[in-house]
Amino acid sequence: MSRIAYVNGAYVPHAVAGVHVEDRGYQFGDGVYEVCEVRGGHMVDERRHMERLLRSLGELRIRLPMSLAALGVVLRQTIARNRVRDGLVYLQVTRGVARRDHYFPDPATPPSLVVTARAIDPAKGEAAAEQGIGVITVPDNRWERVDIKTVGLLPNVLAKEAAKQAGAREAWFVDAGGHVTEGGSTNAWIVTPEGRLVTRPAESGILRGITRTVMFEVAAELQLRIEERPFTVAEALGAREAFVTSATNFATPVVRIDGQAIGDGRPGPVARALRANYHRLAEIAR
Repeated sequence: MSRIAYVNGAYVPHAVAGVHVEDRGYQFGDGVYEVCEVRGGHMVDERRHMERLLRSLGELRIRLPMSLAALGVVLRQTIARNRVRDGLVYLQVTRGVARRDHYFPDPATPPSLVVTARAIDPAKGEAAAEQGIGVITVPDNRWERVDIKTVGLLPNVLAKEAAKQAGAREAWFVDAGGHVTEGGSTNAWIVTPEGRLVTRPAESGILRGITRTVMFEVAAELQLRIEERPFTVAEALGAREAFVTSATNFATPVVRIDGQAIGDGRPGPVARALRANYHRLAEIAR
């Protein structure tokens, strides 16, 4: 079955879907996006993703192209037309099409909206979690507003490619003070020798991940203590466990950092428990 994309009011074959050459997302990276897990044909944590979308749009002063109710219909239609049971749905909103100019275009310029969906084999994610993944560390050279989920991801792309070339799955950005900020497409966590979960505060310097937010609720139910504070690479190397979270990774154990084993080099019980309980507390629309 051919894939279908939604582009500015029309459902079109994915193979020929496109936007105008002067779309500001293409010219300037002037747009935002969201990625939502699809489980059993239903979106996971749609409400939280839409809240973050509105925040990102507000920070960049981009209009929502349609009501949230209408956007929900488009998302569901795209999932259904692509027959996605388990996978993800991606949406991108840009400031629209206008003559290339650094200034904002006329306020009447309609924002552009693209939605795609694709299936993911859950077994592959489970296999990665069962084995654990490796990460490398790279200097954090991104702009300061990484709390906005923009489409300007070139530093992330370069970091992820560096990880791939090193035989790892993810890259952790490290700030000038030697503290881990977040991964190229994930939030970063460690478990201290005393059993406390540590992740960087989301007020600045990282994206407030939706899965990260849900993990706070999971940890509370499992009576695990969380400390929101920066942690160094050295602290991560000495941790009992490490793991990453995202909409498509849930909680995935990290067993190597820069080639050095974490703990006993195998996925630990805390990350396993968080992963096993995540979908019980995530919001799955029916």
